[in-house]
Order: sequence, then C-alpha cells, then structure tokens
Amino acid sequence: MPERTVFQSISQRHVVSLSPQDSVWDAACMMTKANCGSILVIDGNGVIQGILTERDLMTRVVAKALDPKATSAADVMTRNPQSVSPETKVAEAVLIMIERGFRHLPIITSAGKILGVFSVRDALPREIGAAVSLAEFNDQVNDALG
Repeated sequence: MPERTVFQSISQRHVVSLSPQDSVWDAACMMTKANCGSILVIDGNGVIQGILTERDLMTRVVAKALDPKATSAADVMTRNPQSVSPETKVAEAVLIMIERGFRHLPIITSAGKILGVFSVRDALPREIGAAVSLAEFNDQVNDALG
C-alpha cells in the first residue's frame, strides 16, 4: 500500500484564516466554528504570516491574562511557520512535528498557494484502523487458545 501524502490525509480541504490585525477572540471563534485546532494568519496579498493554535491561545493569551478582544493575532502567532509541500509523505511530516515540537504544518505549493493545514490528527485514521484490526486479531487468537 503506497504511503499517503499530507494533502491526501487532511480532513479539512478549506483554509481557515484571518488577517494579522484580527483579534484572538475572532481567531478562537473561527476555530470553534470550523472545529479545527489552528488558524493561518494571512496578509492582504495572500501570503502566510503565521499560524495561531489552541496551544498558542492557552499559553500566550489565557496564561498571561491578555484580553482576547484587544490582542491581535499578530501579537501572539507563531511567525513564519514551518510548512510542507502537498507531496510530503505523512511519515516525513510527523517526523518534522516530533523533532520540532509542534502539531500543525501548513501545506503550501511551490507556487505559494496555501492548500490547508496538516495536523497530527490527520495522521491517525489509518493507524487507528490498523490498531483496531490488531486488537480484533488478538481477541480471536485468545478465544482460539481458550
């Protein structure tokens, strides 16, 4: 079975984004509505400036008692986030995330088009299916052995 690419694996094909001047309140509301753990911060020219994650909201806003309506995305986002191409293999993307300590990777083409965000959760479906199959197999072996 060929290894999946990050673009094949993403569950959400639309880009959730806001401008650097928008508030983190807006970011949290948009992330909640889209049921996603990150939002891209994109300037008026469509160029990615940063990424804002649930963890950023917790550690850079809530834990510092900042006013979410008065704090801009640009104030607390991760600037110039690491990104990957749509052809990047899932295992390679997961390795990048493990080595660098984050859970979201923007997917950007060589022409600069933003296609979405690969999340560590996007790596799980096949692996969960394999684990369930293994658990079922183990149950069958245990039943057969008595």
